[in-house]
Amino acid sequence: MQAPIRILYAEDDPDIRQLVSMLLEFAGGFTLKACSSGLEALNEIDAFEPQLLLFDVMMPGMNGPDALSQIRKLEAYRDTPVIFMTAKVQPDEMQGYLDLGAVRVISKPFDPMTLAEEIQEAWNKKSV
Repeated sequence: MQAPIRILYAEDDPDIRQLVSMLLEFAGGFTLKACSSGLEALNEIDAFEPQLLLFDVMMPGMNGPDALSQIRKLEAYRDTPVIFMTAKVQPDEMQGYLDLGAVRVISKPFDPMTLAEEIQEAWNKKSV
C-alpha cells in the first residue's frame, strides 16, 4: 500500500481550511499540513516535505502565487506540483495560474463531494 500523499495547504479562511482539511484527510486519505497564510506555508515546508502544494490564490500578506514564487527558489521544491484554489475564475486569470506552473486550478465555491477526487486526479496526471 502506498503512503498517503503529503499536501501543504494554505488558506486564510478558517472555515474553508477546516472543511478542506476534513475532506482531504478523512475522505481523500491524504496527509495534510494546513497553514493560514503563504508565509506560514513557506515556514513549514522543510519540516513537512510536501509532495503537492494546494494554495488559495488570495490571502493577506503573502498570496498563493507569491508563496509559490518563493518556494520555487528552494531546490528541493522547484518541481513540486501546485494546485491553486480561487474565486477569480476568469479565463485569463485561470491561464495565468496555469502559466505559473499549476497542474490544476479549482474554482471556489468547490464541490465538497468531488474535491478529494479532483486533487487525486491532478496528482495522477502530473507524472504523465
